[in-house]
Amino acid sequence: MRSLRIPLSAALAVFLGMAASAQQELMTSQYMFNGLFLNPAYAGSHPYATATALHRSQWVGMEGAPRTNLLGVDAPMMDGKMGLGLTFSHDRIGVSRDMEVAAQYAYRIRTGTRGHLAFGLKAGVSMYTANLSDLVYWDAQDAVYQGNISNAAVGKFGFGLYWHDERTYIGLSVPTLQAADKQLVTDLATTPDHYFTQHYYFNAGHVFELNDNFDLKPSVLLKYQQQAPPEVDLNLNVLFKERFWLGAGYRTGDAIVAMVEYQISPMFRAGYAYDMTTSALRRYNGGSHEVMLGIDLGREPVMIKNPRYF
Repeated sequence: MRSLRIPLSAALAVFLGMAASAQQELMTSQYMFNGLFLNPAYAGSHPYATATALHRSQWVGMEGAPRTNLLGVDAPMMDGKMGLGLTFSHDRIGVSRDMEVAAQYAYRIRTGTRGHLAFGLKAGVSMYTANLSDLVYWDAQDAVYQGNISNAAVGKFGFGLYWHDERTYIGLSVPTLQAADKQLVTDLATTPDHYFTQHYYFNAGHVFELNDNFDLKPSVLLKYQQQAPPEVDLNLNVLFKERFWLGAGYRTGDAIVAMVEYQISPMFRAGYAYDMTTSALRRYNGGSHEVMLGIDLGREPVMIKNPRYF
């Protein structure tokens, strides 16, 4: 029998992941400006190529807390009828690491005079690592903790729908519709058929023009997974002089969010979000920080008819 050497929070996070009951998809607070990370149908939705880099440090001060790095690139093809995207993510929580590379494809059709409906597919591979030997446990006979998992390859496939016009968007997606994770399930010695479970996302937003200086954008994101209660993100952002976003949000049962985004130039934009934890975990961490840098390629001033709303 061995004593516990790591914080209970880290061990708990790993346990929840192994039980396949925790949120396994990536979490971001600035999703309303970076739809590719949620929905493959978002690819190519702008008339120019765009790239986004994002870092999220969740539950700062808690050992073993999630750390996420994201990179996404997408561009329109065939006069906007199609879109291609590529995303890279590295997610660390406790003793586990998950690195994923995925390609997105979207086929877009015009609806009405200004709207577009896109059907998106996602295909990628995730390399999962869990250094279970770093955990010190009580039950030395528990098969779950008998060995490490090193770069277990998991193929993933996802699907999404995305409709938008100049000021409104609606999306529905399942980022991991199917995962080829039989090897991972065997290595973990668990009973479920799949380690990765399906997460369903519905998000929508609309931009209201208040006057020449201000625009208002309310948005919502609904997240559902069978093994967890539904979670809702409610957000309200104000755009000042088509360059400066200031917003606030509420994530049910989890956090209050404050965020800013600044259009530095027609090509560069930067954003920051802070989550103040409202759950019982607030006693053990200093909240979550998220920074974002975006680059819009080929977006010359003469081509801009509207600011980038989403």
